[in-house]
Amino acid sequence: MIGIVVPAHDEEACLPACLDALLQAARHAALQGEDVRIVVVLDACSDGSAGVVMARPVTGLCVDARNVGVARCLGAAHLLAAGARWLAFTDADSVVDERWLADQLSLQCDAVCGCVTVDDWSEHTDTVRQRYQAHYQHRDDHRHVHGANLGVSSQAYTAAGGFRGLALGEDVALVDALLANGVAVKWSALPRVVTSARKIARARGGFADFVVGLAGENDGVGAAA
Repeated sequence: MIGIVVPAHDEEACLPACLDALLQAARHAALQGEDVRIVVVLDACSDGSAGVVMARPVTGLCVDARNVGVARCLGAAHLLAAGARWLAFTDADSVVDERWLADQLSLQCDAVCGCVTVDDWSEHTDTVRQRYQAHYQHRDDHRHVHGANLGVSSQAYTAAGGFRGLALGEDVALVDALLANGVAVKWSALPRVVTSARKIARARGGFADFVVGLAGENDGVGAAA
């Protein structure tokens, strides 16, 4: 079984597109009918996110942590207990390609770090878009780490200790632990994910704040993304 974890904090507006894309990816012919289970971890949600989850064939778990690391860890633990052999992670404000899971598994490795694409820059100036595109490396061997496009075998995830309860950088910490364990991580542009460039961040200091920071005189191109 393949497991997918989506942390969500008040994501009623974005979740429908996110989950519908995941359900399509789960049905891709290349998976040869393997069971795919999707878990949405509803972290301190006060909007209609739970209703979006209940309307679809996915599992919702509730937590009041306001911590993305805790949310990802909880979702992964649930799927591991159900027998998942592969764990894939994305974010509620992201839309995966229909080949997302198939492409991760086609790389035949224990961990995949994928890229993200921003297709709507309407909340930002052309300067921000140009600075981001000058910094970002959308290619193989890119060395970006995104919780919105990450996959790992259950064995490698467990051996590395899984996600830590970090409110920021939980994805980077996991990849660092995988590398420390000698896991051959593939940094691939093959699995495709479109993500939001919204200005209002759910996790302070994360991707949204990185993009917003590009508007300043100090363009932030040295920051991790």
